[in-house]
Amino acid sequence: MAVLEKFRLDGKVAVVTGASSGLGVSFAVALAEAGADVALGARREDKLADTVARVEALGRKAIAVRTDVTSPEDCQGLVGAAMEAFGRVDVLVNNAGVGTAVPATRETPEQFRSVVELNLNACYWMAQAAGRVMQPGSSIINISSVLGLTTMGLPQAAYASSKAGVIGLTRDLAQQWTPRKGIRVNAIAPGYFASEMTDVLEGEYVERTVVPRTLMGRLGDHDELSAALLFLASDAGGYCTGITLPVEGGILTT
Repeated sequence: MAVLEKFRLDGKVAVVTGASSGLGVSFAVALAEAGADVALGARREDKLADTVARVEALGRKAIAVRTDVTSPEDCQGLVGAAMEAFGRVDVLVNNAGVGTAVPATRETPEQFRSVVELNLNACYWMAQAAGRVMQPGSSIINISSVLGLTTMGLPQAAYASSKAGVIGLTRDLAQQWTPRKGIRVNAIAPGYFASEMTDVLEGEYVERTVVPRTLMGRLGDHDELSAALLFLASDAGGYCTGITLPVEGGILTT
């Protein structure tokens, strides 16, 4: 097989959570461009229709399933719908998440728990559901964050803790499932990319803190992150498991 062919996902089926906006849409489109059919999950079912249309415009099949990933039953339902529609699940992209910035002395237990529930616990529920049906050669990609590895000035205890937890979860699932099931489990730690999460950040913070800390001197482009995703999802990343791949423009070196 030629090297570029290893990035193809023809005949494969991918499940993407948080697929109604932002990075989730970019991931779904990239997977479809590589040849995969896609099962899309998000709470905002109306917005999933746009992602379905973009996937189908590429000649691939897509289904949309209203999914609250904090519910293990919904996670099982999304995977079940993919199996019913396509007969297999080869790739899971655990993308659903939320970002917050609340000072530690004011963050309530409810606020902290809600972030951990969506960013970490739900990642596990989806991985469990997919891991039960995936065959050898399948791939799970958990979306962590550069803030699981460093700090960036904002008070983000809940977010940083949850994303660091995703990295630990990734390592453990890899050591459980790669030898026994042949399922690779990896994580991506994105830096700052334009999304609904970064839209709520003050422009001054981006210009004064994020850009100076980033060796590339800019926010990332969605295609740059999607390319890393395709590497881990496809046979191109076939010798990678248990890793966290930072895609952050050099933040971790500063």
